[in-house]
Amino acid sequence: MTHVYGTPDDAPSTAYFQKGADDYARYRPTYAPAAVDLVLEGLDPPARALDVGCGTGIFSRLLAARGARVVGVDPSHDMLEEARRAPPVEGEGAVEYRLGTAESTGLPDASRDLVTCAQAFHWFDAAKALKELHRVLLRGGRLALVWNVRAEGDAFTAEYDEVVRRAQAAAKAAGRKVEVTRDADPTLGGWFEGVRVQAFDNAHALDLDGLLGRARSASYFPKAGPLREDLEAALRAAFERHAREGRVALAQRTEVTLATRVDRRR
Repeated sequence: MTHVYGTPDDAPSTAYFQKGADDYARYRPTYAPAAVDLVLEGLDPPARALDVGCGTGIFSRLLAARGARVVGVDPSHDMLEEARRAPPVEGEGAVEYRLGTAESTGLPDASRDLVTCAQAFHWFDAAKALKELHRVLLRGGRLALVWNVRAEGDAFTAEYDEVVRRAQAAAKAAGRKVEVTRDADPTLGGWFEGVRVQAFDNAHALDLDGLLGRARSASYFPKAGPLREDLEAALRAAFERHAREGRVALAQRTEVTLATRVDRRR
């Protein structure tokens, strides 16, 4: 039985997000406001930020809305095009989007106060990325790794998780890269220190179209075929069981891992 994923099974991970960027932009959740405040806490304005693996610019715009001057870097042309289509940020902040990777950002040495990575670090070569992010940060600069992570405890989220597990298992069986880790050790290689982690509630309210769109935006979700039909049928059934006033809520939290640049000679 064939399930169509939209990219070859042996494609590099950067290719997994070349298509479907419109679904990602429309249906992926934002991040808890308190998490964004924490990321910027104590930095002199305007903070000069690099948002690496910026995708469609969700986190880049949140930083800019608080006055940061942001460069968003991503290896996907499609993602960056979606980011550039978003309405301009009001206020003093600004975002510029560039093609690049976490391992090779293209930014000058010691040019950023802050590096952020929202929902993307698990796709990087961690050792190479941390060395590169150390290079672009100023002395005492801050690294913030951010994820929206589903929380346990309610029936609808448990049913959504079961759909996710089925989709991921099928994608793995087809030879696709499926990244499920949503945390990281920034001290790898000795480039960062002073790690601290905080989490903030960030439930995601969805109508039926939003629920299906969020599922489809995942790289492991099949683009066509019998499995996609089965998974979407399961999501529709879960929605019918649990919706209140036309919406369901996925239980999730925004987790932030902060670390400080180690100042040392290389």
